[in-house]
Amino acid sequence: MPENEQQAPAQPQFALQRIYVKDISFESPSAPDVFQQQWKPQINMDLNTSSDKVSESQYEVVVSLSITAKVDEKVAFIVEIQQAGIFHITGIEGPQLAQTLGAFCPNVLFPYAREAVDSLVNKGSFPSLMLAPVNFDAIFAEAMKRKQEEAQQAEGAATH
Repeated sequence: MPENEQQAPAQPQFALQRIYVKDISFESPSAPDVFQQQWKPQINMDLNTSSDKVSESQYEVVVSLSITAKVDEKVAFIVEIQQAGIFHITGIEGPQLAQTLGAFCPNVLFPYAREAVDSLVNKGSFPSLMLAPVNFDAIFAEAMKRKQEEAQQAEGAATH
């Protein structure tokens, strides 16, 4: 091979290997009384994501949802799910890898979590709960901005 030819960098590779429910829970602590109430629930949703490297090129990404529905201050139901996936990722590093794990992978997993939540709610004899889509790119960008601001504040405090 001539000296002026360089070996081409490895092409980034991304593949979904497995999607699974890691943990799932449904509770209806006020049943059957809640079924006598007019159904005008207050819905609260907590959302988190996490990722772990499981091998040289495999990452587990988990989208965790906790949804609480209340009717007149009584808890109608609580749904908790950890929707997970294993992703094969090579040739992506640094900020691009962080964005892939923190935004792209959760975007892949969320529809599965959304369907599981709706199914559980229906099995609990409640009306369908179609969760609105989530913009994980915006959530990731906001988290990175917040981390950068915290680092700048810590740096400023250390110099004084």
